[in-house]
Amino acid sequence: MADKYEVRVPALEVKQGNRRIYCFAVDGKKLHDFTTVSRVNRGDDGGLSGYQRPEVLSHIAAIRRYLESDSAMLPNAIVLAFDSRVEFKPSRARRTVDYATPGELVIPVDESLGEADKPALLVDGQQRTAAIRDADLAEFPVAAVGFIADGAEEQRSQFILVNNTKPLPKGLIHELLPDTTGYLPPKYKRRQLPAQVMTRLNIDTDSPFCGAISTPTSPDGYIKDNSVLKMIENSLYDGALYQYRNPEDGTGDIEQMVLHLKIFWGLVESTWPIEWKQLPRKSRLTHGAGIQSMGYVMDALTDGKLADDLPSAGLDRKLAELSDITAWMSGTWQLAPGDERRWNALQNTPNDVKLLTNVLLRSLR
Repeated sequence: MADKYEVRVPALEVKQGNRRIYCFAVDGKKLHDFTTVSRVNRGDDGGLSGYQRPEVLSHIAAIRRYLESDSAMLPNAIVLAFDSRVEFKPSRARRTVDYATPGELVIPVDESLGEADKPALLVDGQQRTAAIRDADLAEFPVAAVGFIADGAEEQRSQFILVNNTKPLPKGLIHELLPDTTGYLPPKYKRRQLPAQVMTRLNIDTDSPFCGAISTPTSPDGYIKDNSVLKMIENSLYDGALYQYRNPEDGTGDIEQMVLHLKIFWGLVESTWPIEWKQLPRKSRLTHGAGIQSMGYVMDALTDGKLADDLPSAGLDRKLAELSDITAWMSGTWQLAPGDERRWNALQNTPNDVKLLTNVLLRSLR
């Protein structure tokens, strides 16, 4: 029969504005009794859940070897997001400062619960806790900081902020941004709307990009997420998608943006159906240079036109005209006088993107 019990640890409640955090120590071997790692994934409806990167086995093994050595120490605190089942009970001890209250943190443990139903989520410290779990040690106390989260959106926000100064994979950040609320650093805030649009392009079944953009939840995608994000971002701030954006608060009509992109890139796919299905190393159309350059073509052809007007704008004929000068999978590019390159010599650099864009736009004129 599964046990139900409580883990009680001495803790310090610290006031930070109108929020509370709880500093405590706990045996790292017991963390997995009440803590789960919420790895990023998408359900059948395309909804995002979780936010952690997959375990890095080599990194965990290295930490484990260190923990099993003499005088091992992990001074950095594990960060946990608790739900309302976790309770802080203040003690009667005299407080020396107004912002810190000593007491006891009471964490319920129910061994019958599945991973998703545990009362704590790991925000930071996935590799360390996994190493402690696997280490040949009877116990290993660690410092921890916990907070009561209002929901999964706040947990994602805290995860991004906690990992802001660490080498967090960009793809994971791009995946999390659309469903994140609360404060974000300016560089992430600017990309939140493009990331929301990109996510729709990647999960909507009627999108030419459906499943084609490589993300943590779409590992079989062959188009780099950063290439699509740059294309969307360029258009949002200085192109055809600007008309759907509110420049004052950074929000926008996502439905119209997504429709605009689906129509144009659907025509790109129908114009070059073979090239569109190839890996970037085999087709420069799905390469960063091609995605960004064709994004600028979209801006030139559809700027000022609403999504509903695009089907009758003759875009298919315009794109067909480019077939005579494009070399997506073979042949050469005539980039400039004296600058002829093999089809696969184009690189995803600002200069090559600019050269290719100029060639395409000149042909349209």
